[in-house]
Amino acid sequence: MKPYLMAEPALRRLELTITRRLDGLLQGEHLGLLPGPGSEPAETRPYQPGDDVRRMDWNVTARTNEPHVRDLVADRELEIWALLDATASMDFGTAAMEKRELALSALAAIGFLTQRTGNRIGTHMLHGGGVRTLPARTGRPHLMALLQAAFALPRTRPGVAEPLLGVAAEQLGRVVRRRGLMVVVSDFLDAPETWELPLRKLTARHQVLAVEVLDPRELALPNVGILTLIDPETGRRREVATSNARLRRRYAEAAEAQRDAISQAMRRAGATHLRLRTDRDWVRDLVKHVMRQRRLAALAATPVLSTRPRTDGPPRGGDVA
Repeated sequence: MKPYLMAEPALRRLELTITRRLDGLLQGEHLGLLPGPGSEPAETRPYQPGDDVRRMDWNVTARTNEPHVRDLVADRELEIWALLDATASMDFGTAAMEKRELALSALAAIGFLTQRTGNRIGTHMLHGGGVRTLPARTGRPHLMALLQAAFALPRTRPGVAEPLLGVAAEQLGRVVRRRGLMVVVSDFLDAPETWELPLRKLTARHQVLAVEVLDPRELALPNVGILTLIDPETGRRREVATSNARLRRRYAEAAEAQRDAISQAMRRAGATHLRLRTDRDWVRDLVKHVMRQRRLAALAATPVLSTRPRTDGPPRGGDVA
């Protein structure tokens, strides 16, 4: 059974927390970016003839001695776009699954977590044949068809030229104009300078979740004697004496430096970073990430009371004497 089908019952009980105001959100479950009819309060403004008096903000009115009303945030459906890396470097795995399979499972998780009435999801699938785009549409049949198309992508033969992740991200930014949630699922093994700027451009307009998938053998070499290594993208082979402790240490240090560079590039780009491993319970890691984002969103929404006493008069609401 495919991993995304096994994980569906757990994933459907969750929802991704969107921490920024997005243009196109669903029925009050998420905050929209543009003011309009809705149920969530936004900014106050002076009253104008014709405004609904039921939206009068009496606290601001009393403080300013001028009638003020509070706008509402528009509630619309969420639009999700996923950039799925299915290049040759993803056809690798030494634990419970290949990186490609983990990436597809993550895509399925995003679809199940954000599947609501009116929500639309589309994909850019990056593989040896180029970039394949499936338009954003609603409904479970579309989501299942999208997942089936992703799972059916052919493997890329070694040595076949493939587009870079940064190029695909730039294409996605040009195609998608409406603000929404962008999910980039990849091992991010391309040089960070090739994808950091395109990712930053996406975060300037959208909420971006970067899902990094990796295998434990990419972090450390086992001591198994002579090991033949094959580059899945170029087909180059090299024999390595893994019994050499110095070689294993240098490999681990280089791998750690590479992952640090990836994390720093994502941080500079402003993307939310989620790391999934083929040797871990990826569903549990995803749940932890969602719950952590929920707590951060709740803290950001909690008003902070001043703890400094006022010196220009008696205490008032919001001050602690």
